[in-house]
Amino acid sequence: MIKIAMIPARYAATRFPAKLMQLLGDKTVIRHTYDNTKATGLFDEVMVVTDSDIIFNEITSNGGKAIMSVKTHESGSDRIAEAVASLDVDIVVNVQGDEPFVQRKPLEALLACFDGEAGAKVHVASLMQVLKEQRFIDDPNYVKVAVNKNMESLFFSRSVIPYPRDKGSAPTYYEHIGVYAFRKQALMDFTSWEMTPLEAAEKIECLRYLENGIPLKMVVTEYMGVEIDTPEDLERAIKLL
Repeated sequence: MIKIAMIPARYAATRFPAKLMQLLGDKTVIRHTYDNTKATGLFDEVMVVTDSDIIFNEITSNGGKAIMSVKTHESGSDRIAEAVASLDVDIVVNVQGDEPFVQRKPLEALLACFDGEAGAKVHVASLMQVLKEQRFIDDPNYVKVAVNKNMESLFFSRSVIPYPRDKGSAPTYYEHIGVYAFRKQALMDFTSWEMTPLEAAEKIECLRYLENGIPLKMVVTEYMGVEIDTPEDLERAIKLL
């Protein structure tokens, strides 16, 4: 199978504008993401897909590969779909530009979802990690996911799911990590569907798959560092680095 990694990268992020161009140590956030994804050695190609000349130049001037989006897109998946439409590829991995600590092991596990007889039935897969601190569980910037016993997604929400009605219960909370793997056709189907009501309400793009009857195969991974959504996240990332 031909496997590529695409990194969607918007400059004007709503919650933290220009976050991908913030310095994290001696490199920008987007360069950390690109370099670490490429360093895994898992992909036939790694490219940044962006609407920004600034980000495009940041990657290409440092020896990386980048593509400028032609259209305006609502989601990273839409942006990637435009870029891969004409490419001969089997599996596309969407690594969010604000995941500077991406590592080989989680991506390897994600790609393994498509192997064998069971994998032939998987259209989309994604990563999640256990959330233990209540402040993160309560934080709407942390997208939570509920899964069935086969580790398939039931729902994604910025709210607390599952809700602990019995205060003595201790449910496991999972944070959805915005790293996806798609079969190319599943990604192209995604872009042909209109934005769905739950997706619009939560501002979580993968709900479009659920609302069209396609569950995501979820893979539990260990802590992947810090996803840069806010200035506070950047401070945490600097300390972690």
